[in-house]
Order: sequence, then C-alpha cells, then structure tokens
Amino acid sequence: MKNEFLEYQLNMNRRKFLSRLSLGVGSLALGSLLVPGLFGNSSGEEAPFVPGMPHFAPRAKRIIYLFQNGAPSQLESFDYKPKLREMMGQELPASIRMGQRLTGMTSGQSSFPLVGSHFDFKQYGAARAWISDLFPNTAQIVDDICIVRSMFTEAINHDPALTFFQTGAQQGNRASFGSWMSYGLGSENKNLPAFCVLLSRGKGNGQGVYSKLWSNGFLDSIHQGVQFSSGESPVLYLNNPEGIDMANRRQMLDQLAALNDQSYKEFGDPEINTKIQQYEMAYRMQTAVPELTDLSKESDDIIKLYGPDCLVPGTFAANCLLSRKLSESGVRFIQLYHQGWDQHGNLPNEMAGQAKDVDRASAALITDLKQRGLLDETLVIWGGEFGRTNYCQGKMTADNYGRDHHPRCFSIWMAGGGVKPGIVYGETDEFGYNIVKDPVHVHDFHATVLHLMGLDHEKLTFKHQGRRYRLTDVAGKVIPGLMA
Repeated sequence: MKNEFLEYQLNMNRRKFLSRLSLGVGSLALGSLLVPGLFGNSSGEEAPFVPGMPHFAPRAKRIIYLFQNGAPSQLESFDYKPKLREMMGQELPASIRMGQRLTGMTSGQSSFPLVGSHFDFKQYGAARAWISDLFPNTAQIVDDICIVRSMFTEAINHDPALTFFQTGAQQGNRASFGSWMSYGLGSENKNLPAFCVLLSRGKGNGQGVYSKLWSNGFLDSIHQGVQFSSGESPVLYLNNPEGIDMANRRQMLDQLAALNDQSYKEFGDPEINTKIQQYEMAYRMQTAVPELTDLSKESDDIIKLYGPDCLVPGTFAANCLLSRKLSESGVRFIQLYHQGWDQHGNLPNEMAGQAKDVDRASAALITDLKQRGLLDETLVIWGGEFGRTNYCQGKMTADNYGRDHHPRCFSIWMAGGGVKPGIVYGETDEFGYNIVKDPVHVHDFHATVLHLMGLDHEKLTFKHQGRRYRLTDVAGKVIPGLMA
C-alpha cells in the first residue's frame, strides 16, 4: 500500500488531476490533500516542478536544432572583418589576445599571423547584415533570422564544448537539451517520441558525435532521444522480424507488460513502468514512422526548394525535410548533427563544401515552415560549439590556411518561435577576437530558449543524489534583446 501511494504521488500532476476530476473548488481542495504541494503550499517553500506543464505562455511549441558539429568559422560566415585582410600575415597584437589559453595544436607556434577570409561578404536585408558569399541562400532569408555574433563559451576542445551545448555541462552523465524538453513539456503526439535525433556528415574533417549527447542522464529513460538512421529501417529494430505480424506483436507486448507489472508490484522501481511505456511507443511508431519517412508524397516544388539531395537518405537536406515533417507531426525537439566543420587546414576548400551541403536546405527549412504557417511556433537554431581563431594555424598561403578553436566569440543564427527576426545581435572587435557588445553565454542561450518554450530555467529542475539539477546549472539569464 505504501509503495502504491508513493507511485501515485510520483505520477500525479496537474494535467492528470484536472483531466480526471471536475474543476470545482472541492476538486482543488481534494487535490491539495492527496498531493501536498501540487498547487503550492503555505510554508513559503517553492512548489515542486510539475512535468508536462509550462510555467507561462510559450512563444514556441517545438525546436529544430541544426547543429554544425566541428565549429564553422564565424569569420567566413556571419562576422565580416575587413581588418584581417588589411593586416594579412601580420602578428596578432598581444593586447588583443590578452594571454588567452590556447589548444595544444597552436600553443607551440612561434607566431600568430592574422588571416583574412578567402571569401567576400555582402550586406543583405533591412538590417544590412554582412553575410559571406558561401551562404547565398541564407542571405535570402536574412529578414527571417536573428544572427547572434556574440556567443561565447569556456570550453576550448570539441568534446567538452559540444557536450556543454547539448547538456549544459562540460562533463558527461547529464540530461541532454532535448531530454529536458521532453521532461518539461512532454509530447504532442502519442505515436512519436518527444525527442528525435538525425545525423549527417559532410566531406570535411569530422568530429564524432556520441549517444551521450542525446542521453536522458538522470531523467527517466522515456526522455532519451530516439536516433533515426539513413538505412531501410529509419529506427533500428523497429520492424517486426519475419514471421511476426502486428497481432503477434500486440500479444507479446501485453504478456510482457503483465510480467513487468508483476515486477513493479514486487520492487516498486518506476523505471519498470518506463520500460512498458517505451515498448508501447515502439509499437505505435511501427505505423507512424514509415509514413513520416516516406518522401514520395512531397510535391515537386518542395523537392526543388530543398534540392535533389533531399531524396538521398542521410544527407543534411533529407534530414532538414524530415525534421519539418517530424515537427509538423508534433515532435517537441528535433536535433540534427552535421559533421565535418573542423577546418584546422585547407579551410577555403573544405568550408566551401560544407557550406554547399547545408546552405540551401537550411534556408529551405525556414521558407517551408513559413509558408505552412509553422515558423511562428517552431524555433530553428543553426550553429556550432565554438568559433575559429583570427590567426592561422600552421602554414599560410593566399588560398590555403586553417584556423584553430576559439571560444571567446562566435556566431549562430535563430529563427521563428518568438525570436526577433531580421536583426544582428552582439558585436565583436575589429579583429574578431573579443566581444565588445551584448555577450551571450551558453547558459544564457539555454535560458532564453527555455523561456521561448514557456519554461523558467530556474524552475525546470530535477532532484538527483540530493541536489536539484537544471539545464543552466547555477547560471544563465534570459536575453530580452533576442525576443520579439
């Protein structure tokens, strides 16, 4: 009896309570007796977070995060610095560097020659934003996006920097961004997971991505990201084996659920119920996923918009189109990783290829969402884990150079979902080395995105090993200047 009541307390929330009982004063009083603290308490202590309920009216319902893994150079994309061309080959002034810690790849260099972008920039849109010739399609949607030039982080190497953006901490074993969204807001579609992951890879130097980046961490495993593959089966092991039909599968799941229910009654472990939910989700996905991943019903205009690569499974373009379909179907958080942006050498050639892979499809996604009336409720994010140095790594020629990691300043862009469109936020110095206006830390970025989704980053917490954890740890502030 004690375990059953404990489970009742764990699983009861406002949504379930109000859906099962009338909304009279008597029902509210009964609810407060059954679950103390559900509607607040008189002791002055903060009421516990209730999963599935936003703290206030959200600007966005869903997120599509186009993560450019490996860190694209801001100096060849969205942060124009003609000073670097003027001083090509000259030494980076010590007063600018200010003794910053370097990676092992350039710490042994005897000099730090400045290198300007190989590519030209032009101004676009009402804000006259400078955009590189590498991104002609993004330039055409500049009035729909917010370019942030003043992002910064403390992480100087790929794994901790990537982990920081995805989990709010540089170490592993934390809940990922998408898992926090699933925990905080739940799913809009019972037939699909709240958090989906798509992978693609360009021809450039790649950095690996790992399942820890979409892990549920200390949250219930139902909140873990579901990875889609580019093979015949978009979700591994989802299809029934030969000789098993849906009726057989239903019978097996019912019997398995009965066994798990017996185990739960004996041990009282909530993770057992989570496993039952996962099996049921997989069963429902067997019907929903094949329909979603079938692009044959897309119009010729949509195929033309995204480009012919969108018909090749596993490409960035195909994943962008699939992410629109997933978002349209109510998936809360779609995470795309496009690998290949780590240009320590041969940057002009490699980055040109990477940009060609993603520019058209990224812009197409914004256009597609906008013409369907979905952009206002869908937050799209584009960017990597840190930036690139203004000086050359290794040998430099007029047509060939590389850039090392640079955490002090870099650029991302955001669109839709309550973000202020058509602006450039933040500013770096003329060398593109330090932020001089409106800095945005990773924790600030997370706090702002959560706010757009209707969540207070200080209240979205989970108690684990005696401590209340949150995505923004003990820092972060919402940036009003980014919001419409």
